[in-house]
Amino acid sequence: MGILGFVAISFAAMNASAQKIKKIEGDPSVLKNEANINIEFTYENISVGKFDNEQDYIKKKTDEYNAKTPGRGDIWAKDWIADRANRYEPKFNDLWLITSKKTISKDAKYTVIFKTKSIEPGYNVAGGMVAFGGRKNAEIDAEVWIVETANRSNKVAILTIDNVPGGTWGGYDYDTGTRISESYAKAAKSLCKYIY
Repeated sequence: MGILGFVAISFAAMNASAQKIKKIEGDPSVLKNEANINIEFTYENISVGKFDNEQDYIKKKTDEYNAKTPGRGDIWAKDWIADRANRYEPKFNDLWLITSKKTISKDAKYTVIFKTKSIEPGYNVAGGMVAFGGRKNAEIDAEVWIVETANRSNKVAILTIDNVPGGTWGGYDYDTGTRISESYAKAAKSLCKYIY
């Protein structure tokens, strides 16, 4: 086996074993017999990388980018927030649809609330090889609440999903949003396999 084959197998094994899903309470299997599901997302009290507070991370990155190119940091900060609705959520929903073969509908009996708790943006230095520290996958941690759509206080189940890796094959994920959106895709796929 060549070195590229070894790296590919190692990368796949790392992604397969890194994440953890844990049931905290309830029974998520109630979704099995439902033809559709509603999905919502929250982003409250998120930690990012080594920052306990997302706002501290945003300020640091904004200041750094603006110091290099005036205005660039302000654009980056807007994109950081916009990526949620424009990239992460569509990626999650797409993989949920593909994996579960269920329809997403606001009129569904049950709602899955995906509560992001932590984001590790990772990095990919152009031309950097993993072995030399030039690349690190993104990762997310989240709580997943399954509630009755008509009565949100009725929690059917609560799960946690941690250390969900995100990156693209071939290492062309130089953009933070690309890496993080892949974490959301992986989370949806793994949750569907766990639940269904």
